[in-house]
Amino acid sequence: METLIVSIFVLGYLAITLEHTLKIDKLIPALGMMAVCWAIISLGHLNVYNVDAELHKLVPTHLEEILLHHLGKTAEILVFLIGAMTIVEIIDYFDGFSTIKQFVKTKSRTKLLWIFALLAFILSAIIDNLTATIVLITILRKIMSSNEDRIWYASLIVIAANAGGAWSPIGDVTTTMLWIAKKVSTGELILRLFIPSILAIVIPVLIASRLKPFKGFIETSTEEEEEVNPKGSIMLYLGLTAIIFVPIFKTVTHLPPYVGMMLSLSVVAVFAEFYSNTQIELTKVDQGDGHAQSGHNPVHASLGRIELPSILFFLGILMAVAALESLGVLFHFAETLTETIPMLGTEMVITEGDSVSDLVVIILGFASAVIDNVPLVAASIGMFSEPMDHELWHFIAYAAGTGGSMLIIGSAAGVVAMGMERINFFWYLKNISWLALIGYLVGAAAFMVLRTIV
Repeated sequence: METLIVSIFVLGYLAITLEHTLKIDKLIPALGMMAVCWAIISLGHLNVYNVDAELHKLVPTHLEEILLHHLGKTAEILVFLIGAMTIVEIIDYFDGFSTIKQFVKTKSRTKLLWIFALLAFILSAIIDNLTATIVLITILRKIMSSNEDRIWYASLIVIAANAGGAWSPIGDVTTTMLWIAKKVSTGELILRLFIPSILAIVIPVLIASRLKPFKGFIETSTEEEEEVNPKGSIMLYLGLTAIIFVPIFKTVTHLPPYVGMMLSLSVVAVFAEFYSNTQIELTKVDQGDGHAQSGHNPVHASLGRIELPSILFFLGILMAVAALESLGVLFHFAETLTETIPMLGTEMVITEGDSVSDLVVIILGFASAVIDNVPLVAASIGMFSEPMDHELWHFIAYAAGTGGSMLIIGSAAGVVAMGMERINFFWYLKNISWLALIGYLVGAAAFMVLRTIV
């Protein structure tokens, strides 16, 4: 039975990886394999287990208990993401991200590259790498008219966004998963990964700035100035502050992160409603009652724009991985992995004298460039039982976050950039992958050196 469940998971995983080839949305196989795996466990009356991190062993439990346990952990992540996505959509509702364009004044291609890389690195740490990529490519389109030029900048934005998301607990879905699962803390994650993440983008940008596409100046845009929402900048700074507040709230109250995110959402929503209603009253005075009420509720409008397919995908994949974890498959696989793969340089010592090779984690980073990093990290959480802030979790966060940059399909940021700018897979592989690879390896090396110092 266990072999059947693993086979179903592998087939579902393959369908997710080949999403663009099969032209089937990845949420479909994710939800399907989740339901089938748990159904087989129930119908086959298979034994399920929980992992005792302190004793480093499997503890038998009841199916209903383990299912509710995993559903609760998954729900924490999903509710957190829904709150964060809604805040970002509220900012966009007021056209707040157009404020960022004010920071881009130069016409130098090299300076423009550094500005966008810096903005992507910082912004992705706050609003996640996917959203940061969308926002910055949208701004890039208003500055640069040629698609042939933009794809170079968009590709470097992807690398910068993924690097920026790796060192922040709210910068990438995978780091958020590790943070909510209490594998990493905010302070330690930033301390351990900030410098490696910076190197993962500074080195590629430094090399790229010497390439021909980033030499010279861009043509001055002839577009007319867009009408700016007077509340846009206020909502941008308010929304970003509210999201940054979440880790602080968790540290002070020791409550799960989704509680703080709901508080932040409620504060942002209050201001959004107030500004929206004020605008409606002004519209009534100027234009009469007419259609002043149309689209007046920014919270409802923003909730309608969040990516529900992504939420359902996370539900499916996390609960499918939980099925393997509950059977003890991931636990035993982790033991086999650490015994068979040779050590690379220093090793990470774990419970009861075992150790995890740096090579294992580095390979995980390469794997995240080919397959989705969400199930990879979810599997890692189930495979290893190291305590919070163990160096293994920090290295996994770095590898999964930045490794996806090596292929355009290796991250959500890359996929969305591919769609927005029609970036060819093989063009990216030829021109950009080597830059991402160098950055990834330099950052990994920096991590291994710094952990012996800090």
